[in-house]
Amino acid sequence: RFQIQRGKTDPTSYKSLGDCFRTIFQREGLLGFYKGILPPVLAETPKRAVKFFTFEQYKKLLGYASLPPGLAFAVAGLGSGLTEAVVVNPFEVVKVTLQTNQNAFTEQPSSFVQAQQIIKTGGLGFQGLNKGLTATLGRHGVFNMVYFGFYFNVKNILPVNKDANLEFLRKFGIGLVSGTIASIINIPFDVAKSRIQGPQPVPGEIKYRTCFKTMATVYKEEGFLALYKGLLPKIMRLGPGGAVMLLVYEYVYAWLQDTV
Repeated sequence: RFQIQRGKTDPTSYKSLGDCFRTIFQREGLLGFYKGILPPVLAETPKRAVKFFTFEQYKKLLGYASLPPGLAFAVAGLGSGLTEAVVVNPFEVVKVTLQTNQNAFTEQPSSFVQAQQIIKTGGLGFQGLNKGLTATLGRHGVFNMVYFGFYFNVKNILPVNKDANLEFLRKFGIGLVSGTIASIINIPFDVAKSRIQGPQPVPGEIKYRTCFKTMATVYKEEGFLALYKGLLPKIMRLGPGGAVMLLVYEYVYAWLQDTV
């Protein structure tokens, strides 16, 4: 919601995160916070599987290229992010369309009906179910490049703690910082994606078309900070979420190595 606002003059503008919560609750009810929940639920498992599986495969391939380990982790992360983006983009288009609909939860179409409407009007291509793919590629590619690159490089630099609890906290802290930094760096792509996939300012006219052109338009019309709209909610979600995700990956991977 923050990312599709076009300045303080926008009638849908929210003053703060708290104001956003209050307004959505008053206008759309409690279920308004759960709009577009089905697409990410359906996409989450294949998305995470693709992220970590392809990261490992790209990392192995880069082992033959004799790259420095630090660079190899970042490039493998970039590759995994680009692959992940192709998988999740159709789900993102449906999710953003549902979440930007300000009607009551019970008045809006289901995820499947919304997907059918998008395909009917725009098809499966860049005007329909794959709208905003370049911005999604940038969002996931940059995020995973920083996320994996920072985590594994810093983890290898900081000494391992013999105490299991302290070692857990060490990894959690590095993961938290990794998710936070990656969120800060990639959010302009996120804003561009939301503008392209969300409602256009004038119905029937496409103002936001391509990733970098959308960034340039937002910067020119609304200023540099407009490219960082929604940063706080994003960090609150992907900072701790990114830490938990990496910890689960690390411990499950180690367990599989030992038992399988």
